[in-house]
Amino acid sequence: MSALPVVIIGAGPIGLAAAAHTLERGLQPLIFEAGPTAGAAISDWGHIRLFSPWQFNVDAAARRLLEPTGWTSPRGTALPYGSELVADYVEPLAAVPAIAEKLHLNTRVIAVTRQGMDKTRIKGRDTQPFLVRVEGPHGVEDHLAQAVIDASGTWHRPNPLGQGGLPAHGETAARQFITRPLPDVTGADREKFEGKRVMVVGAGHSAANTLIALGQVARASGATSIIWAVRGTGSAERLYGGGDLDGLPARGQLGARLRKLVDDGVVELRTSFTITGFTAGDALTVHTADDAVEVDVLIPATGFRPDLDILRELRLELDPAVEAPRALGPLIDPEFHSCGTVPAHGAKELAHPDKDFYLVGMKSYGRAPTFLLATGYEQVRSVVAEIAGDTAAADDVQLDLPETGVCSTDLGGSCDAPAPSTEAGTDSCCGADQLVTIGVPTGTLHGRSNDPDY
Repeated sequence: MSALPVVIIGAGPIGLAAAAHTLERGLQPLIFEAGPTAGAAISDWGHIRLFSPWQFNVDAAARRLLEPTGWTSPRGTALPYGSELVADYVEPLAAVPAIAEKLHLNTRVIAVTRQGMDKTRIKGRDTQPFLVRVEGPHGVEDHLAQAVIDASGTWHRPNPLGQGGLPAHGETAARQFITRPLPDVTGADREKFEGKRVMVVGAGHSAANTLIALGQVARASGATSIIWAVRGTGSAERLYGGGDLDGLPARGQLGARLRKLVDDGVVELRTSFTITGFTAGDALTVHTADDAVEVDVLIPATGFRPDLDILRELRLELDPAVEAPRALGPLIDPEFHSCGTVPAHGAKELAHPDKDFYLVGMKSYGRAPTFLLATGYEQVRSVVAEIAGDTAAADDVQLDLPETGVCSTDLGGSCDAPAPSTEAGTDSCCGADQLVTIGVPTGTLHGRSNDPDY
């Protein structure tokens, strides 16, 4: 079985880092990416600037693979946009011949199981290779693997807008009024919001980024009205983040800018806003238990959840709250940990009853929001060491992360949340460098709900 490849699901920064570590260990990766390009999910929010500087966004093994090709790392203190992360790092890494020849684009994994065994059978299970079924340009195909690393993320599984983790009544019919997460408010999508009555639902950094961008549009047009709907109760103080206590200044200043928009009346904040249903007509009526609000467009910033359907025939052990690996769940609980206080963890915490299967990256955090790229890079270093039989290296996990006063996010489960650029062109919310090594996105929340306003 050792002659078989290590299948890696997803060709984002974490998946490609896993491939780089696999190659360094003398193993062969086989990488399946559902999108048309490596880093396709990041390209969806390419207009967003990261909180974390380049020095945290490049994996060590990936750097060692890239440098012989003539690649030069961007300035370590600079804060990249998502589009720059893809163009200046992900795409060059995907183009390295040793990776490119093993990378299959437009190829979606539709199931993972053990060859000849469903999940009910245990005898001899660990000696059977994994069977990975994919659908791609050549139709449906099966591939055997000695190990599987799922780095597919959560970006394409946003949480519903209704209560209790369920879609609100009429949510499907209302889709024409509901945008994708993190639209390009001040750029390509601006005409959808200018002069409109816009509602943003959510209380993480994704919501903050979007509200700040809408505030720029509102101040410029004078006709755009903004409602910020937060489903949780109590004071709004925690919604503004860690401020000066945040280890990433760009992230800390995000909350300060949001607070000013609310204080100035540019953004109308509504808390305890539990959506019970939608009525679609010429506009969208958003219903709560005792109120109804009419808007022209609604932006969801309520977080994400992992797609576990493809793993139904595997023996997984998941935390019942956040759907992370069971041993990891308590370590990332947002009620006790911020992005910077999550302990270092690796293969031991990420293991499942099905030996040599691992969830890594944002998907390993399930519905939690405190994930950082740096965390993911250390995860895959440890996991690949364990697959290669180097248990000592796998157990030697180390991670130095910035602390933050408040860490709740919603960008596909990452604490590397993005910071919007200003119309004046000063880069990020703090004039410096979501989903990348040491920042914080909004959208998914660690605990019971993928949204910090649960």
